[in-house]
Amino acid sequence: MASLRVRMATSYVLVTAAAVIVVEAAMLALLLSRTVGVSAEDVVQGQANSEAKTISVLAAKHFDRDPYITAEEALAAAAKDPPPETGLIGKGTAGGGSAGPDGDGPATKVVALANPDGSIIASSAPDSFAPGGQLPVPLPQNVTGASTTRIKGTVVVWAVAPVILQKIIVLPEPPDAAKQSGPDGKLSNPTRPAEGATAKDRVEPVKVIGAIYVQVRKSQVRSDAPAMWRPLLAGGGGVLLLVLPVGVVFGLLSTRRVIRRVHRLAGMTTRVAAGDFRSRVAVEGDDEIGRLEDSVNRMAEQLVTALETERRMAGAGARHAERARIARELHDSISQDLFSLNLLAGGLRRALPDGDELRTQAAAMERTASRTMREMQALLLELRPVALEDAGLVPALEELCRAYETRLGIRVNADLAEVRLHPPAEHAILRVTQEALGNAIKHGDPTTIDVRLANGGGRDVTLEVRDDGCGFDPARVRDRHGMGLDLMRERVAELGGGLEVTSDPGQGATVLVRLPAGAKP
Repeated sequence: MASLRVRMATSYVLVTAAAVIVVEAAMLALLLSRTVGVSAEDVVQGQANSEAKTISVLAAKHFDRDPYITAEEALAAAAKDPPPETGLIGKGTAGGGSAGPDGDGPATKVVALANPDGSIIASSAPDSFAPGGQLPVPLPQNVTGASTTRIKGTVVVWAVAPVILQKIIVLPEPPDAAKQSGPDGKLSNPTRPAEGATAKDRVEPVKVIGAIYVQVRKSQVRSDAPAMWRPLLAGGGGVLLLVLPVGVVFGLLSTRRVIRRVHRLAGMTTRVAAGDFRSRVAVEGDDEIGRLEDSVNRMAEQLVTALETERRMAGAGARHAERARIARELHDSISQDLFSLNLLAGGLRRALPDGDELRTQAAAMERTASRTMREMQALLLELRPVALEDAGLVPALEELCRAYETRLGIRVNADLAEVRLHPPAEHAILRVTQEALGNAIKHGDPTTIDVRLANGGGRDVTLEVRDDGCGFDPARVRDRHGMGLDLMRERVAELGGGLEVTSDPGQGATVLVRLPAGAKP
């Protein structure tokens, strides 16, 4: 059972891990679908946009500190101390290298800060992109764009992004002459107002105050997809590591009740296999295991019923075998002796002269032996087994009547209807008929016997055995018939029926049996 618990807990872990892996695969496929079609220009453009946003924030901070500085001053101040995440190196120092591997090609990557007209303010490769110089490509009209070109025999990818600024500047109202902007339209350094001038808000619209230029060798352009995949893979790995102990604990706890019920079922089946067919298991719930528990209980009950039936059949078979053995013994020994006695008495009677007293005694002996032989034949027929299970009730009764008629020379009229009875009732009808025929032959000396089986009134089945023999006084039945009629009454009463015997001396006898009808199970 412990191994079953481990297997079930393992299945929980595997299912959960598979679910995590499927989700991870789906997310990776989604990211892959978004990054597969990304061009080198898109990658470099993304880098330029990121650099431009950083410089825009730095320039805005410088404007906050001193609203009177110009745009070029703000950009120059931002370029002197850029944050580490930017590729721009301040103060004109060389960063990514000014030349390529061969000494005269372009640098692997260059980040330059320029004015909107393309004049360079600062760059990461001052040897090739010196401050005050011009960018190697003309800026697009909206100061954004990317392309691939060849510089000094090397294919490079470049992109530009605007550095923008929108400010609400609170200044004292300057003199009219100080309100003029520079001739190039850039933000000018307003004349500081005279003392006592009135303050006024001035909203500057979104203005392009500069441009970021990024240039990368095309062979060195790398998509940032792996950088996006790494956190996802790391998170998935962490979830998998967490799933292992949690899944094991959850699997063991959740399967404890199931394992306990399976253990009870296994114990019951072991006891049943050992011969304890009275063992039962409690049924808990209406789930699959509950239905299995109920089925096992019903199987045990059916086994008990089958064993009891087998024992009854074995007992009946033993009784039938004993009856057959007795019948053979009677036929092989006593019947033969009675037949010999009858022949000797007949021969003696015929040998003696008429009027001799011994002739009269020999005749009486012959009659006695003949009557005894007749009763012995009736007893043998009563002990004779009949195949009820194979033939059915009506054919078995017909065979019984034919046997009495053939072997004893007595006319037996059979009027048998098909009736619906349980097997025990059919067996009782057959044995009562056999007993009644035997009693009629042994005690009534009839010439004709009528056997009638019919559906009676209501829900009863009636059996009537009538003979035209000498009859008897029912009040003295025990003296003549012993226990035969009492046993027949007990057999019928056990099945909820009744037995009546009517007879008068010289009027024959009638045995009437009533049993409740029922469908064959």
